[in-house]
Amino acid sequence: MKNYWYRFKHYPFYQHKWFRISLASLLLSVFFFLITISNVYTETYSIERFTEAKETIRSPLSIENEKETERERRAAIQSVEDRYEISTEITQERVGYVNELFEAIDKIDEEENDSGQSGDDGNTVSDKEKAQDLQQMISPEISDALQREDLIQLITASPNHRSLGKELLTTSLYDVMNDGVTTENMQTGIDNIKEKLQYSSLDASLKEVLYLISEFAVVENSFYDAEKTVEAQKHASSNVEPVMIRAGEIIVTEGQTITNEIYEELKLVGLLSDDRNVYPLVGLILLILLIGAMISYEMNNYAAKRELDAGKIASIILISVLMVAVMKVTSLFTGSVNQLFFIVPAATGAMLLKILLDERLALVLSMMYAILASLIFNSEIPGSLNMEAGIFILFSQLAGIAFLVNLKDRMAILKAGIGITLVHILTVLLFLFLSFEKYSMADVFTYMGFGAVAAFLSTVLTIGLLPFFETGLGILSDTKLLTLSNPNHPLLRKILIEAPGTYHHSVMVANLSESACEAIGANGLLARVAAYYHDLGKTEKAHYFIENQMGITNPHDMLQPEQSAGIIINHPYAGGKLLKKHKLPKEIIHITEQHHGTSLLKYFYFKAKEQNKYVKEADYRYPGPLPKTQEGAIVCICDSVEAAVRSLKEPTKEKIAEIVSSIINDKLMDGQLNDSPLTFKELEKIRQAVCEALNGIFHSRIQYPTNQEVKEAN
Repeated sequence: MKNYWYRFKHYPFYQHKWFRISLASLLLSVFFFLITISNVYTETYSIERFTEAKETIRSPLSIENEKETERERRAAIQSVEDRYEISTEITQERVGYVNELFEAIDKIDEEENDSGQSGDDGNTVSDKEKAQDLQQMISPEISDALQREDLIQLITASPNHRSLGKELLTTSLYDVMNDGVTTENMQTGIDNIKEKLQYSSLDASLKEVLYLISEFAVVENSFYDAEKTVEAQKHASSNVEPVMIRAGEIIVTEGQTITNEIYEELKLVGLLSDDRNVYPLVGLILLILLIGAMISYEMNNYAAKRELDAGKIASIILISVLMVAVMKVTSLFTGSVNQLFFIVPAATGAMLLKILLDERLALVLSMMYAILASLIFNSEIPGSLNMEAGIFILFSQLAGIAFLVNLKDRMAILKAGIGITLVHILTVLLFLFLSFEKYSMADVFTYMGFGAVAAFLSTVLTIGLLPFFETGLGILSDTKLLTLSNPNHPLLRKILIEAPGTYHHSVMVANLSESACEAIGANGLLARVAAYYHDLGKTEKAHYFIENQMGITNPHDMLQPEQSAGIIINHPYAGGKLLKKHKLPKEIIHITEQHHGTSLLKYFYFKAKEQNKYVKEADYRYPGPLPKTQEGAIVCICDSVEAAVRSLKEPTKEKIAEIVSSIINDKLMDGQLNDSPLTFKELEKIRQAVCEALNGIFHSRIQYPTNQEVKEAN
C-alpha cells in the first residue's frame, strides 16, 4: 500500500495502472459501440403519406401489427352467427297435436266399423257427425285451427292415404322443428313441408288439409341464446392469429405509393424519423458496458500477476479491434443464404492473446468476441442474435486456446491449426444436423470448406502477426525467447568467447532459475534466457571476475577495495547498456540490472574496513533497483547460490541445503526481495527446487584410483 501511494504521488497520472486499464477499456467500448450500433439502431426515413417510396424498405424487426390483428378479430366476431336454444318440448308438443288428430280419426273409424258389424243401429253416421265428434275429441288448439270441412276431408280420405299423409307430415315436421324455427324462418319451414307434401301421390284435397295442419304445427321453437353467442364470439376471436410484420419483410417497394396502411406499418416498426425507438440503443450501451467491465477486470487481474505495460495494453486493443473489424466486414457480405461467418479466422485473436499475454485473458476475451459476433451477424435486425455465429466463433477460439499447448515448440501453431480445422468441421456439421432445412451435399462440403479455410487463415495470420506484436510493441513471447536462447546469438557468443567462465556460470544459473520458476508457476523460459544474459556486462573486464581468472594473477590484488568494488558493481549496468544497444526485450534488461539489487559487496567492504573503519557501507552496495518480478528475484537468488555452491570443495546434500537456505534468508533479511511478489510459501518451493537441481548436478561419483595407486596395489 505504501508503494502504491508513493507511485500515486510521484508519478504522472497516465503512468498509473488504473488509468491505462480504464483508458483501454473505454477505447474498446467506444469502438465496439460504433461497430455494432447499426445492428440495433436502424436507418429511419422521412416519408409522407401518398408519396412514392424512393427505395425498397424492409422491416428491421418482428412485431405484431396490433391494429390489423384487432381488425381481423372484429371481423371474426362479426362473422359468428347468433346462437339459439331449440326447445325439444315445443317440438314434441306440436308433433303430438298432429298425432292426436290422426289417432282420433282412426278411433272414429274403428268405432264405426265395430258398430256396423254388430247391427245395433241400421242408421249410418254421417261425415258431419264424425267431424263433430272429432272436434270434441281433439285438443282445442288444433280444433280451432281447422274448419269442419277440413276435418271431413281427413275423415273421408282412404286410410292408406291418410296414413301416408301422416307419415310425411310428421317426418317433415320433425326435420324442420329440429333445425330450429325462429320468427324469421318460420315461413321457410312451412314451405319446406308443403314442398315435400306437394310431390307426394296424395289427393289434392288431402294435401290442402295437410298444408293447413303444417301451418298450425310449425311454430317458433328456437330462441336466442346470448351466453352461447358470446362464447362462440370469444372462441372465434381467440382463433385469430396475431398479424405479424416479420423481420426482413418488405413493407414497401421502390416506386410504390405510401398508403395509410403502409405508413402505419412504417411507423409501427420505428422507421419514421419522428418515431425512432431508443430502447435498443440503451440495451446496446448496457451490453457494451458489461463487456468493457469484464475486460477491465481481466486486465487488472493480469496486472496483479505480471507487468501490464503499454505494449501489452496496445496488443489487447489491436487484437480486439482486428477481430471485431474482421467480423463486421464479413457480416456485410453474409446473408441467410450464404453463412460466411464460417470463414472468419476467429482463432487468430485467441492464439495471439495466449502467446503474447495469458491463457485466462485469452479465454475471457474470446467469450466477449463471441457475444459481439452473435450481435454483429444478426443481419442488422434489432432485437435478434445470431446464436450460430456466436457459438461457432466461441468454439473456434476455444479450440485455438486448447490445441496451442507447447509454446516452446515452433510447430505448435501449425499443430493447433489442425485441431481448429477438426473443431470447425464438427461445429458446421452440428448446425447442419440440427437444422430443419435440408442441405444438399454440395452445401455441406461448401460449409465444411469454409471451416477449413477459416482454420488455415487463423494459422497463417497468427504466424504472420506474431513478429509484429513482438517487435513493434516490444512484447516478449515464448517464440521470441526461444530465438534469444540460441547459443549462436551474437551476445551469447560474445560471453562464451570473452568470458567462458561467466558463460558456464550463466548456464548453471539458467538451469537453476528455470527449475525454481516452474516450481511456483512463473515463466521458466524467461528466467532461463534472462540468466543467459544477466552477466553480459562482465565481458567488458572479464579477467576481473574470478570465474574467468584461469591461470592468471587476480588483478584485484593490485587495486584498492573501492576500485575493485566499482568494477564489480558496474557489470549489471554495463550489461544493461549492451542489451539496450542490441534491442533486447526490456524484461531481460530489467532482470540484468536488478539481479544484484542493492546487495553488499561483503569481501571488498570488509577489506576496506580493515584499512579505514569509517568507510561507508553504501559505497559498497549495488545501486539497485531491487528485483520487481518473480523471475527477477529467482535469478537473483540462483546467481548467488550457484557462485556459493561452486566454491564448495565437497558439496554434499547437507551443505547444499544449508547454503541455499542461508542465501535465501540473507536476501530476505537484507531486503533484496521486498519489491518482488514472492511469498514465503513460494520461497520454500524455490529452496526445494534449487536443492534438487544442485543435488542432481553435484551428485556423488566413484573415486577412480590414480595410476600411482594402481602400481602400488600391484
